[in-house]
Amino acid sequence: MNWKPDQTFYPSPKMAIEAAPEKLGYLSLMEPTRTKPDAMAVVDLDPASKSYGRIVSQLDMPNAGDELHHFGWNACSSCLCPASPHPHMERRYLVVPGLRSSRIHILDTKPDPKNLKLTKVIEPEEVMKKTGYSRAHTSHCGPDAIYMNALGSAEGKGPGGIFMLDAETFDVKGPWEKDRGPQYLSYDFWWHLGHDTMITSEWGTPDMVENGPNPELLLAGKYGHALHVWDLRRRTHQQVLDLGAEQQMVLELRPAHDPTESYGFVGVVTSLKDLSASVWLWYREGSNGNGEWKIRKVIEIPAEPAAAEDLPPLLKGFGAVPPFVTDINLSLDDRFLYVSCWGTGEFLQYDVSDPFNPVKTGSVRIGGIVQRTAHPSQPKKPLNGGPQMVEVSRDGKRVYVTNSLYASWDETFYPDGIRGWMVKLNVGKEGGMELDERFLLETDLRPHQVRLQGGDASSDSYCFA
Repeated sequence: MNWKPDQTFYPSPKMAIEAAPEKLGYLSLMEPTRTKPDAMAVVDLDPASKSYGRIVSQLDMPNAGDELHHFGWNACSSCLCPASPHPHMERRYLVVPGLRSSRIHILDTKPDPKNLKLTKVIEPEEVMKKTGYSRAHTSHCGPDAIYMNALGSAEGKGPGGIFMLDAETFDVKGPWEKDRGPQYLSYDFWWHLGHDTMITSEWGTPDMVENGPNPELLLAGKYGHALHVWDLRRRTHQQVLDLGAEQQMVLELRPAHDPTESYGFVGVVTSLKDLSASVWLWYREGSNGNGEWKIRKVIEIPAEPAAAEDLPPLLKGFGAVPPFVTDINLSLDDRFLYVSCWGTGEFLQYDVSDPFNPVKTGSVRIGGIVQRTAHPSQPKKPLNGGPQMVEVSRDGKRVYVTNSLYASWDETFYPDGIRGWMVKLNVGKEGGMELDERFLLETDLRPHQVRLQGGDASSDSYCFA
């Protein structure tokens, strides 16, 4: 029993914004050949430190071939929610799934946050036996349990879905859905706790994605193009929000942090019409919680002309480099939306104070399939990969970006092999952003997600405004 409330839990996003700046980041590192273990690194984020912007320790996983992906905390601010309060919990353990292996690792950040310890491994056989799912993808700390999702069935096909872990013992509790309706594809999930609503998105089943993008499936519009709305309390499917088969791969979900609001943003990787990428807004129209959920496109980012010799084989016939929006993130005050264009190497900032009418407020280039834009600290050194996973500090003043997507997709679009990097951007009070010239972390392994010590803009959910 923890008799002292965790000081990193906040009832509301407004209170979390006042939290002290992060000093450490936890960074997943993938070994692309799958002959050596992946790792979790601890990165020094304190500008006053001599090791600022560098890895200060690294914990190798016990097996090769996990492909560490989206990880989360065992507990967070949602523990304060009145419907299922358990404020005795402590934000201490990182729940780290292997997307390819389906293995789940539990890492302890205490007593020494700079030196992680592996405390438990949930083997893939147990996950598959108790849930029917495989390829664990994303982890969120919920009010009553740890929620995780998976891309597919134990056989590597569909459907994908959500399962739960006990937040104290990490025992696998089983699948979450009681009535999945037409939902079959899976990618991300998140919720509006104040509205008892879960939203899920779509990518593809393991046999559609593990060997790289399948051009036949893509051109036939077979990858995910819809969101699903669920009754969070009853665990039942409620509604499909179909963007149309032209919109392929509907990925990262970022609901408004204000629990009284009922809207959010989702990024779409590409359009079959013109290779553009887009961001869509889901929202509930109506009052008293009885309205229908709807969706509309609010941002479109065009493909950029490119010479065939500068493009990888899959894109040579198109004469253009697609933006490929692979991640987005929303500041805790719900004001700024960040958009990663992994293909062109552009990283964008929009003011979404009016979520129906975003206003572009910032643009930075780094990496990219064609441009290979360098970091300002090493202006003559081209970088490959592009802006990919994004994390925003709780006060919204700092943004961290990594460059690897998924091993088999990395090789398709960056066939020369991605060299890993992580960068930091400083954000202006009224918008705008610039790369921190002191922060370019390069690594032979491929960085994917970063979590910030104490919480960040995509780790916590709140039940109070």
